[in-house]
Amino acid sequence: MEPIKAMQTKSAQEVRQMIRDGQLRGPTSGYADGYMQANLMILPAQYAADFKGFCDKNPKSCPLVAMGRPGDPSLPLAGDIDIRTDVARYRVYRQGVHIDTVDNLLSIWRDDLVIFALGCSFSFENAILNAGIEIRHITAKRNVPMYKTNLPTVQNGPFKGNMVVSMRAFSPSDLVQAILLSSRFPLAHGAPVHIGNPEEIGIKDIYQPDFGDVPIIQEGDILGFWACGVTPQMAIQQANVDIAITHEPGYMLVTDLPADANELSVA
Repeated sequence: MEPIKAMQTKSAQEVRQMIRDGQLRGPTSGYADGYMQANLMILPAQYAADFKGFCDKNPKSCPLVAMGRPGDPSLPLAGDIDIRTDVARYRVYRQGVHIDTVDNLLSIWRDDLVIFALGCSFSFENAILNAGIEIRHITAKRNVPMYKTNLPTVQNGPFKGNMVVSMRAFSPSDLVQAILLSSRFPLAHGAPVHIGNPEEIGIKDIYQPDFGDVPIIQEGDILGFWACGVTPQMAIQQANVDIAITHEPGYMLVTDLPADANELSVA
């Protein structure tokens, strides 16, 4: 069995345990078929209401799956989750500046921190793979390419900024299928926000992503751009909060929720 196939068939709990034990430190694209993956945002409680409002106003970029309680490292997402250890890599921001990347949060956890889990496009990737369509960054064991755009979000409180998108290149027929399949996953950003020319959304060089790895594009491909959960990382830079913690782009929280969950309310 190929390594990516082995990871695709593992349960969400198995993937989280591997991360918790330090056995897995890479991007989670293609892992745990059938389980929802989530972007992570952790903020002091004083900013929680404003950030939830930002998510509510920008559901395409920030589909809110769950919200924690101040100081509680668990989440109402079914299963055993300790947010301090169960993501392979975290980014730490202070006053909006990315100052560190860490493997766990045990030494910096605070009693006022509130967790937000936001849907991720990795949740629909297995549906595309299971339809027999290649996703090239997964085949190449790379991270998905992600780009800053000129597409604005709707401001709420101190949170504002432009959308970040992830890109996947497909043949025309495969792209049609990818659009149909991804549209079934509204909590995973749903259908693309843009198709075709990247310059139309402010991307000057498709081969220089702002996050992730260089894309693999073949002759005749059409580019699809999906809203991305890295968008809030741009918003916290604008908000200038004293501390914020996110996942490293591509290194997601793998939850026990079904990947195709549609009607989930925030607990």
